[in-house]
Amino acid sequence: MDSLDRQFPDHWIEQVFAAKAVAKGGIVRRAVPWVEREIGRERFLEEVELRGFHLLECAGQFIVICSDAPVRRWL
Repeated sequence: MDSLDRQFPDHWIEQVFAAKAVAKGGIVRRAVPWVEREIGRERFLEEVELRGFHLLECAGQFIVICSDAPVRRWL
């Protein structure tokens, strides 16, 4: 992460959601403290919601399911 990303949160968002996993409907994982430091929790939540994705938080990690398909939690 370079200083450009800290100055321009849109650049950071573009990088995260440009991952190959996003295009394939996969999963993107990012550490919560890192997200909060770089762009803030609220901005991240807004971006995930804007895309229609699902967001989980567990053990200090944000897990983004890059699909708008229903999610079922089994256990």
